[in-house]
Amino acid sequence: MRHTRIVVTHYGGPEALRVADEECPEPRRGEVRVRVLATGVSLPDVMAREGIHPETPQVPFTPGWDLVGVVDRLGEGVSGIEPGDLVAAMPIHGAWAEFVCLPQHEFVPVPSGLDAAEAVSLVLNYITAYQMMHRSAQVKPGQRVLIHGAAGGVGTALLQLGRLAGLETYGTCSERNASAVTELGGIPIDYRSQSFVDEIHRLTGDGVDAVFDPIGGTHMWDSRKALRPGGKVVGYGLITSIRGEGLASGRPGRRQRFRGTAVFGLYIAGGWLLPGRKRVIPYSIQTLKRLKPEMFRQDLITLLDLLQQKKLKPIIAQRFPLAEARQAQELLGRGGVIGKIVLLSNVSPLEIGTAYQRRSAGRD
Repeated sequence: MRHTRIVVTHYGGPEALRVADEECPEPRRGEVRVRVLATGVSLPDVMAREGIHPETPQVPFTPGWDLVGVVDRLGEGVSGIEPGDLVAAMPIHGAWAEFVCLPQHEFVPVPSGLDAAEAVSLVLNYITAYQMMHRSAQVKPGQRVLIHGAAGGVGTALLQLGRLAGLETYGTCSERNASAVTELGGIPIDYRSQSFVDEIHRLTGDGVDAVFDPIGGTHMWDSRKALRPGGKVVGYGLITSIRGEGLASGRPGRRQRFRGTAVFGLYIAGGWLLPGRKRVIPYSIQTLKRLKPEMFRQDLITLLDLLQQKKLKPIIAQRFPLAEARQAQELLGRGGVIGKIVLLSNVSPLEIGTAYQRRSAGRD
C-alpha cells in the first residue's frame, strides 16, 4: 500500500516542500502505525524548512510537530492499544504524512466524537499555553497577563485558558485582529501604533503579573518593563533570537541552535539581580516533554477532557488537504492568521466514523 508524505528536499523557501508518493511504513517492534487524520502547521515547521530551528533534522525530512489519527497496525510486542483507537502524539517532525509509525509510549488516547482538527490544536499550541500559564508562571485567579501574538495559535489558546483561569488578559495584535482578541475575553493592544509598555501601565497602573513572549531578543526586556513587582516574563519560541537574519544571511540551511542563548542568559540573570523581583524564565515544550513525559501526557489528557466538555474551542484558521502543505505554509508565512492552520489527510467521513464506532464499542 502506498501513501503520501511531505518532504523538505533542501533548506529554503516554500519551494523546498515536495509531495512524495511511496510505500507505507511498517511498524517495528514496540511501534504503532497510525493513519493520520489531522496534523498542524506551525512556525517551527517553517523555521525547520529554513534550517534554523533547534529541532531541524538533516534533509530530506518530513515536517509536522503534532498529529491526531487512528491506530492502523501494531508492531510486535505492543499491547494495551487496538486498531481503530483514536490517538494523539507530538513527534516534533514526521507528522505530515498519511501514515506514521511511532513508539507506543508516544501516543495519548483521544476521546471519541472530537473534531480531529480541534483535537490536534491542543497537542502543540494548547499544551504550550497551559504549561506556560500553570507550570511556568503559576498564575492565580484575578491576576493580569499580557499575551504577545494574541491572535495566533498559542495566543488564542492562552486567551481561552486565561478566561477559564479567571485572569484579566491583555493581548498585542494588529488592528484587524483586535475583534478576535476581544471575543476571547482579552483587551487588544495594537502593537503597530501603540507602545505596549505604555499602554499596559495606562490601563493597569502598576503592570501585569505575567507576560508570554514568543519574540525574544530586546523585545523580551521591554516585556519585563510591563511587569508589576514579582512578575514573570515567560520566553518561548524566541523567533528573533533564533531567526536572526534568517535566509537573508545568504546561508540558507545554517542551523542556529545557539543563536541568542547568551543574550537570553543575560536577561534571566538580570531578572534575578536587578531590583523589582521581575523574572525572565524560559519555556520549551520539547525539552519539558523529554524531561517529564508523564507531565506532558497528563496535561494533554486534561486539555482533551476540557475540549470534550466544550470548555475549550480551538480556532481553526483554515483546513488544507495534506498535499497542499506548501500553500498552508505560505499562508502562515504571510502573517495575520487567527488560530491554527491544519492539514487533513485524504480520509473519508465514513472511515473516521467507523473508527469512532470501533473504539467506542471496545470501551463501552
